[in-house]
Amino acid sequence: MGLGIEISVILAYAGGLILLYFLGWLLIIPIKYLLKLIINGITGGILLLLVNLLGGFVGISVAINPVTALIAGFLGVPGVILLIVLQYIL
Repeated sequence: MGLGIEISVILAYAGGLILLYFLGWLLIIPIKYLLKLIINGITGGILLLLVNLLGGFVGISVAINPVTALIAGFLGVPGVILLIVLQYIL
């Protein structure tokens, strides 16, 4: 009448915990990138809107179309700066 646990049960639990750890790790990594992309998109969109609203007083404007929205969305603040620089170069 011992309360001993067999070694196979301990190994099964350890293997399950390791598998759960790696599964959680694989699910967390894409969520980080997706969250970063969402934050960049919101920041870039708001900054693009502010550049058009406040830039009208100084003479700066960037046309909002799908291409500029994608650039501002993926790159965020550097993307909006890139669009402003390209507006004056081209």
